[in-house]
Amino acid sequence: MSPRPTLRQERAAWAEERLLVGVDEAGRGPLAGPVVAAAVVFPAGCAAVRGLRDSKTLPAHIRLKLADRIRQRALGFGVGAIAVLLRRTPLPQPHRILIDGLPLPEIGYVHDALIDGDARCQSISAAAILAKTVRDLLMHRLARRYPVYKWETNVGYGTPEHQEALALEGPCRHHRHTFAPLAQLALPL
Repeated sequence: MSPRPTLRQERAAWAEERLLVGVDEAGRGPLAGPVVAAAVVFPAGCAAVRGLRDSKTLPAHIRLKLADRIRQRALGFGVGAIAVLLRRTPLPQPHRILIDGLPLPEIGYVHDALIDGDARCQSISAAAILAKTVRDLLMHRLARRYPVYKWETNVGYGTPEHQEALALEGPCRHHRHTFAPLAQLALPL
């Protein structure tokens, strides 16, 4: 089982009378579908959300239950699809933004980065679960319109059946045509 994220980062922010905004994304690696990012803010002094883990290690039905629990417990949350990470709306003041992975200066907000943040920080883990559940829902809806790609099971990742469908049918408008497996097909866009 993956490590449990803690409230250590949140408690450090709360001790400075700031809120922690945890940010993560889902869907950077698949051959098709949107990238979904989420941000979560828990109220100062809240208890840990039981069951949070790295979203990639949790079964879908557990992620859905946790997503409901996160929405109920969070002071605030936001989810954006495609290239949207955070909307330019006022954030709770004062705040501290902590993202999973490496720093991203292009988001336009002062922030810190935490490698493996989804396994180490409750707010980032919560954001990852929200992003993954929303992205999976979007991919399941797209699967009904494009059944040949089997997105209901592979959610856009380059599984053998997905790549076989690409070789037979070619890509659709939801595929990432610049990704190597698609670019190598040398198919017209």
